[in-house]
Amino acid sequence: MINERRSVIKKLFTSIAGIAGFGAVAKAASGTATFDKQAEGVVYDQEVPLFSSITKHNGLVFIAGIGAHFEGDIKSHTDHVLKEMEAQLKKAGTSMDKVLKVSVFLHDLNDYKGMNEVFRGRFGNNPPVRTTVAVYGGVPGNSLVEMDCIAAQ
Repeated sequence: MINERRSVIKKLFTSIAGIAGFGAVAKAASGTATFDKQAEGVVYDQEVPLFSSITKHNGLVFIAGIGAHFEGDIKSHTDHVLKEMEAQLKKAGTSMDKVLKVSVFLHDLNDYKGMNEVFRGRFGNNPPVRTTVAVYGGVPGNSLVEMDCIAAQ
């Protein structure tokens, strides 16, 4: 009886996942999906890269988190990050106006207004959805802001 219930629940979950579009996630987890690495991975004193800067999959472009690692205020850091993001998107064959989702990680939530001042208008007339959080302990590398994004090709 318990095994039958588990089987039914498993089939239901598989059906829902397929309808909701999680098939690519399942394929990726099983190793059957293919990914197109567009840039060299970031290497930290090891042979195998720690992560890739850009990955393409199923018509989407994923850009890894970009920070600003120099002295400056939130506006200069945000401007630098957005310029780097634009360069990475161009390298991947897409653009800022095709960005669907941006995640913003702030060192200090008090920088929210200054970040928004620079962020506004950088993605065209139809800005992407966005999540903004303040990171407990700060953004790695002493950046005041870090951003990643997902874009259409």
